[in-house]
Amino acid sequence: MPDNVIRLDAHRPPGQHPRVDALVYSVAEVAELLNLALGGTYALVRSGDIPARKLGGRWVIPKQAFHDWLETVTIEPDPEPGPPLPGQDGLF
Repeated sequence: MPDNVIRLDAHRPPGQHPRVDALVYSVAEVAELLNLALGGTYALVRSGDIPARKLGGRWVIPKQAFHDWLETVTIEPDPEPGPPLPGQDGLF
């Protein structure tokens, strides 16, 4: 497993079979992993930006799809500042 993957099921007692949940993250878990607000994470899930499936009334994020998606996400640099607006040029 890659070093950047956090195992959320690592504390399972020995001999216990993995739960189906071990294959997916909850929206709250993804929010914590990305250090995002829960509401913002739900918005990204509903918009399709974060790969997710709705099972019953619950959103789940397949772990493999999430990590594949995370590898493709690019960080957009802040735009270059434009010229100062009138009254913001520091002159009085």
